[in-house]
Amino acid sequence: MGPSSAVAVITLPVPAIDGSAPVQWARLAEAIDELAAAGVEPIGHVSLGYATRPLVDLLADITRWAVLPVVGIFLDHAPAGPFQIGPVALAARIARRAGLNTIVLNPGVPVDPIYRRLDVTVCTFEGPWSEYRDWSGEDGEPGDGHLVYAVPTAERSRALALLSAHGAGLGLVTDRTGPYAGSGTGATMRNGAVVDDRAPTPASAR
Repeated sequence: MGPSSAVAVITLPVPAIDGSAPVQWARLAEAIDELAAAGVEPIGHVSLGYATRPLVDLLADITRWAVLPVVGIFLDHAPAGPFQIGPVALAARIARRAGLNTIVLNPGVPVDPIYRRLDVTVCTFEGPWSEYRDWSGEDGEPGDGHLVYAVPTAERSRALALLSAHGAGLGLVTDRTGPYAGSGTGATMRNGAVVDDRAPTPASAR
């Protein structure tokens, strides 16, 4: 990931997933190209289902993204315990073999140290501002992702400062109450600097 670019995580519409709407698929590819032209790094959303999804389904999802102009994968709903790392490691390996080299793992909580061997960006916080304000950052590491929702506009600067204080390498601050909670405003941060003060969330671009 570039040091001064924003990230947009794209979700596949159902008709595009099942192949029933080739026109919609083409429009999605065009929209992704437009994001890239605007300096945004598009990455595809894949749910790990907390390591419960069949591997064949994960492979199918990643393969679909590999034919679209995205640069990586956002592995959402990731487990954090050491005994569930197998599917996560496999998904990361498949993504890299498909040329999707930017990989963000989102358990939303601190992970077992074994996950650090995967060489991916790990989101160790996902939740509301009311919780992030009191979070000590314990068991996180510099460069981790922090996704913070329900931030009042008046508190945005304070929230971004706290992300920097916690050493977040990839950050989201938004007034949305969750990743799929309609429209909203916000800011994204990369390597300690605000790089996009418009994009409300990296969890869905529909």
